[in-house]
Amino acid sequence: MKLSDFDFDLPEALIAVRPMRPRSAARLLVVDEALRDLHVRDLPGLLGRGDLLVLNNTRVIPARLNGTRARMTGQGLVSAKIEVTLLEPGADGCWNALAKPMRKLGEGEVVRFSDALSATVEGRDETVVRLRFNLVGDEFDAALAEAGAMPLPPYIAALRPADAQDNADYQPVFARHAGAVAAPTASLHFDEALLDECRARGVETVEVTLHVGAGTFLPVKVEDVTTHKMHAEWGEVTEEAAAKIAAVKAAGGRVIAVGTTALRLLESAAAGGAIAPWRGTTDIFIYPGYQFRVVDGLMTNFHLPKSTLLMLVSALMGQERMRAAYAHAIASGYRFFSYGDASLLLP
Repeated sequence: MKLSDFDFDLPEALIAVRPMRPRSAARLLVVDEALRDLHVRDLPGLLGRGDLLVLNNTRVIPARLNGTRARMTGQGLVSAKIEVTLLEPGADGCWNALAKPMRKLGEGEVVRFSDALSATVEGRDETVVRLRFNLVGDEFDAALAEAGAMPLPPYIAALRPADAQDNADYQPVFARHAGAVAAPTASLHFDEALLDECRARGVETVEVTLHVGAGTFLPVKVEDVTTHKMHAEWGEVTEEAAAKIAAVKAAGGRVIAVGTTALRLLESAAAGGAIAPWRGTTDIFIYPGYQFRVVDGLMTNFHLPKSTLLMLVSALMGQERMRAAYAHAIASGYRFFSYGDASLLLP
């Protein structure tokens, strides 16, 4: 498999910069034995009693910070602006982060983000800087909420800055456990009314947690895609969740992952052949040829060209089927990426 096998041309006008309102008004392309143009609000009628929706309950933190750094030069004290995107906390209490500009950051420098929040540079490599913040625990969370902004994906951030509306728009309604620096975007189509209608029709739900990392946006740089190394993300499938998923499988119901993050977590938790309680980091890379162990279907947005997520959906549905689906979506004016429309993939 070559990287070029997963390329396609997308008009910039189809990149969604705001979500639909209400959330369930987004379009839904159903891909099974045919291609059907529906809306997310039609989802309850596409599922049956005993089917199970698996929801990722991670909560996005306001991980994008604008600050200033000060250093002494021959001309005196000089301040400069810097943008930081938090990635994940380390075991030593430091945060790994991306920074722009990176090359001038020196160890020991202090970056100030607000009157309450600052961080000291404790090390860096070519791509990541390690920051030790002056606050921890609840004090850190409160200061970050005040100073930070939602970490919109690069393809949206290039078109507009994050604003207060994104604090609600870029967060699932069932978000509970803070830790993601990117949203599980298929989840953004759900509101309480849609969830209630699904449950009223006998469709069950269960929650798992995968803290989505900024690595989800990293490009694949190798032509032989099988040699690509995935970023690692932390997740958990509780004993209760695993038992519910196993019971649905045993009863003949379908397990429908809401989002590629939920799918990757479920397949990680089933590495032994069947779903089991699981907690840890996963760097599972799913591409065509993968044999799925748990998931019977997937609700997901439309993904970037040459991305690992496009490879994942191609593994589930077949490359030719997904090429046809994406060609149809582009010709039909579907909205792409994080704030865009959705697809329901039923192999």
